Amino acid sequence: MTALTILLVLVLLLVVFGLLFRLQIFTSIFSGTFTRDIGTSNSVNAILMLVFMIGGGAWFAYSFVENFSKMNPPIASVHGHQMERMFWITMAVIGVAFAITQALLFWYAYKYQHKEGRRAYFFAHNNTIEVIWTIIPAIVMASLIFAGWKAWTRITGPAPKNSVVVEVMGKQFNWLVRYPGRDMKLGVINYRMIDAVNEWGFDLSDKSSLDDFTTNEIHVPKGVPVLIKIRSRDVLHAVYMPHFRVQMYAVPGMPTRFWFTPTTTTDEMRAKLGNPKFNYELACNQVCGGSHFAMKATVIVDEPDDYQNWYAAQQSFAQKNPDVLAAFKQKAKSMVTPVATAPQEKEAAPVPLAASY
Repeated sequence: MTALTILLVLVLLLVVFGLLFRLQIFTSIFSGTFTRDIGTSNSVNAILMLVFMIGGGAWFAYSFVENFSKMNPPIASVHGHQMERMFWITMAVIGVAFAITQALLFWYAYKYQHKEGRRAYFFAHNNTIEVIWTIIPAIVMASLIFAGWKAWTRITGPAPKNSVVVEVMGKQFNWLVRYPGRDMKLGVINYRMIDAVNEWGFDLSDKSSLDDFTTNEIHVPKGVPVLIKIRSRDVLHAVYMPHFRVQMYAVPGMPTRFWFTPTTTTDEMRAKLGNPKFNYELACNQVCGGSHFAMKATVIVDEPDDYQNWYAAQQSFAQKNPDVLAAFKQKAKSMVTPVATAPQEKEAAPVPLAASY
């Protein structure tokens, strides 16, 4: 205990001596007697500011040009051109503002480096400057936001009536895909019915579910609006299809959607890129766990006739899994019970009990 007390006293003494030393320096500064030899380090740092600005700017320009094609893939949807135009207008506005402010920042660091006898100019306030740098950015940002809001409401609003409907559901770490059958209606799904076979949780007591079918890849027709209905089975995912300029979160418990119109088939894009192995892809770009990097699905854009042939060849989930359908029928029979009647009356017909799925 004594040793600890001595240690604390020594620490406090050091703190007191340090404060006294600082107080002496402040007194010298205010009295005008304080001098400090700056040396050459200040000039070196000022020059390095310019070197960093020029070198960093050149490296950024090289990196941008070298990787432009990777971050800007060909557009394959109708709305993609508008989104691209809006993106680059925003980047131009922000880029010009960034370049000017950063250039001034580095130049001022060089120009106004410390020099003996130089005193800073005190500038208290200027209403004109305040109005200029408040009003102009406000108008520019409001214009950008309004343009983005118009585009966003259009592509997330009601899809055209002739849209092809595809539903995707994200789960760690793959995408499930289903289409409505001949009735063009997606059936009811229930998470309580999800198992190793019935991954969607199809409720086959709903007639609209009987002709729904699932696939391992997404097929869509060229030139026809496509409505993507989006779900998540576990954590937050994101539907990202870069060539179509499509991105939308897949949120657990909150279905979302996005519609677009493909303009280029997979074969046409392969010919355009000179890559016979090219495929459009749906990727998750929201970090969702250890195997997030592998969460992808292939998207194939067909000619309308080819799409119709592919669609007609698909078997429904119920057809491919007769055991699951049989289990539902058996369950429905077991939920039927006779109504009790008086001995002298004719037995009433069985009445199905209400079931909640």
